[in-house]
Amino acid sequence: MTDKFDKEPADANPSAAVSKEGGAIPPEAIKAIPVRHYGRWVSGVVVLALVALLINAFASAEKIQWNAVGDYVFDSTVLAGAGRTLLISVLAMVMGVVLGVVLAVMRLSKNPVTSWVAWVYIWFFRGTPVYVQLLLWFNLALIFPVLNLGPLYKDEMVDVMTPFMAALLGLGLNEAAYMAEICRAGLMAVDEGQTEASHALGMSHAKTLRRIVIPQAMRVIVPPTGNEFINMLKTSSLVYAVTYNELLRATSTIGSTSYAVMEMLFVACIWYLVMTSVFSVFQYYLERRYARGSTRNLPPTPWQKIKANMLGLGSERGV
Repeated sequence: MTDKFDKEPADANPSAAVSKEGGAIPPEAIKAIPVRHYGRWVSGVVVLALVALLINAFASAEKIQWNAVGDYVFDSTVLAGAGRTLLISVLAMVMGVVLGVVLAVMRLSKNPVTSWVAWVYIWFFRGTPVYVQLLLWFNLALIFPVLNLGPLYKDEMVDVMTPFMAALLGLGLNEAAYMAEICRAGLMAVDEGQTEASHALGMSHAKTLRRIVIPQAMRVIVPPTGNEFINMLKTSSLVYAVTYNELLRATSTIGSTSYAVMEMLFVACIWYLVMTSVFSVFQYYLERRYARGSTRNLPPTPWQKIKANMLGLGSERGV
């Protein structure tokens, strides 16, 4: 003898209420109440108050002539100094990248001599301040009064080691040590199976490095390289010590003659911020380009976000 049981459907909700007509009453919507973070509001107010006090302190300083900042921002001497800063930064960065790639390949070489020489170079130039290296190049005539390259070239060292040459060698050779480590990290990030497969296809080591390894390593090399160039724009101010007339020296010269020392330092800060901001935008899009091989869906750019927000507002107004 079997008992009969009333079976409910599988999708029935036992907790659902039933109306008088027999239909199920839908549950009420859950109202999610966010947790209140009072500490964030307090810290935000404190930070804004401190920033406002700092801005007010500089704005109300009687000894700062703010009109002089606007008068000298586009001065011809300042613009020429900014151009020299950009020139020495670009040339030093190109030298650092080219020499850094060579040093990275030497460091990864199985030849112990080349590997050791690259390691010593990186050890020395990363271990000593760039300011000291600039002074060493600038005062090289104290050790070698004459640059004698035999039948190729011979001249006085003071005529060869100009402020521009001392600045270029000091910044470029120092940057090469850092770029060597960045490039070495990028090359080592590529799977060894890529190299083995290219060798199995009959490609030489140089062709494998040029066509297989380096293109894949660029995703690792490009982001820190952009940071290094932005840092180079600021580090170039140290060539003031070798009397190269870049942005800082140009503004300091005007400040010493016009007695507007602080005002001209603000002018220098404005131009450094402009240059670093512009190249930060270039770095963003360059990183985005090389990320296409590793990311399926690239994040929207700032301009795409603005367009999406504008279209969203327009569609809401149309509705």
